[in-house]
Amino acid sequence: MELLSIRRVMDRLNVGRTSLWKLSKDDPTFPKPVQVTPGRKAFVANEINAWIAARIAERDQAGRA
Repeated sequence: MELLSIRRVMDRLNVGRTSLWKLSKDDPTFPKPVQVTPGRKAFVANEINAWIAARIAERDQAGRA
């Protein structure tokens, strides 16, 4: 199981740190981070990939409607 640093998730989603935490707080479908050490959080790569895939599927469904 691969963990992604906050920086890698920010890069993958093309968002800043504030936007990432807002997304994490406000979107119940967005994966929650894992506390790796007391000062370090990370995200599960498969969960981030699945969330991205779901956004793409929503876009494609909206385009067909």
